[in-house]
Amino acid sequence: MQPPKKRGIATIYSINLIINKVDTLSYKTISANSGTVKKEWYVIDATDQVLGRLASRVALVLRGKNKPDFTPHVDCGDNVIIVNADKIRLTGKKLTDKVYVRHTGYPGGQRFATPKEMLDRKPTFVVEHAIKGMLPKNRLGAELFRNLYVYAGPEHPHEAQQPKPLTLNEI
Repeated sequence: MQPPKKRGIATIYSINLIINKVDTLSYKTISANSGTVKKEWYVIDATDQVLGRLASRVALVLRGKNKPDFTPHVDCGDNVIIVNADKIRLTGKKLTDKVYVRHTGYPGGQRFATPKEMLDRKPTFVVEHAIKGMLPKNRLGAELFRNLYVYAGPEHPHEAQQPKPLTLNEI
């Protein structure tokens, strides 16, 4: 390389560009895919946990946002098992005042239920509904929701996967 001719500020600027040139090939963005993602199994005990706090932390783990290789369009989250869903806690008067609304599809078919009624009828619904509302509303969200397993009692049939216990403070 020949020394630059003295032509003012343009010469200095071009020298700085040559000196400060960065090797852009070493700064590739790493994107996870289904082959590179390591999925783990976790079990969470929902006894006396506040519903919204539990749901937000579980949604974060299901999505994979706690991992350094998080990729927004890939299922890079872990599988989560929640036990004792019937012992979940709601703060304030939400147990009796909150209302779940659904429609049967027939005229006049709007139905209402409180969390107390739903915990008596189907204990896992309250936890599943809260977590599902915090996942993406698209095909990826449906795929992530399949990685969630909620059980009303302390037992679950996933011992073969050797799930690790997870507390909400560790996430």
